[in-house]
Amino acid sequence: MSLAETIRARFEATAHIPAPLSGDGMIHGEGVPVPAAVLAAIVDRPEPGLLLTRRNEALRTHAGQIAFAGGRADPGDSGPVDTALREAWEEIAMPRDAVTVIGCDAQYLTISHFAIVPVVGIVPPDLSLMPLEREVADIFEVPLSHVLDPANHRRIAGEYRGATRHYYEIVWQDRRIWGATAAMIVNLSRRLRG
Repeated sequence: MSLAETIRARFEATAHIPAPLSGDGMIHGEGVPVPAAVLAAIVDRPEPGLLLTRRNEALRTHAGQIAFAGGRADPGDSGPVDTALREAWEEIAMPRDAVTVIGCDAQYLTISHFAIVPVVGIVPPDLSLMPLEREVADIFEVPLSHVLDPANHRRIAGEYRGATRHYYEIVWQDRRIWGATAAMIVNLSRRLRG
């Protein structure tokens, strides 16, 4: 069975899993959250990897943080898959036709009032990707086995706007994945493990 078939089978078998992690953007935000999507690209290797980016340090929000390629929906997007594939092309030059889309994981509501849909896809190894420098400082892979292992999911507490917030952190080498990206990875881990 190919990696895509294996992931798709696990994805379909666990579609019933309730109550994924979500931020509390709906509690603190006003109005309808901003629709967004990200591409959770799994690199098809003997030891699969998860493709991530490090945001440019000069950005006004989330500067230097590790994230999936993705962003807010445009009016012309046909849905979350279209948004994720368009954003991945714009941010890291990921060709649309290189992505085998498996499906969408549960929407994640952020404290910054975005409703993010992670789009899970399989991509071939060794693509010639190119970061859009004003947004993305780096593109890298983390072993899928590492980020999906619950032993690497640390729950952290911190203060934000006068309240204690809890979030996940996943550390790999010198990389710190935290916040919404880590929570979406934890959700994916739970789904793929069943």
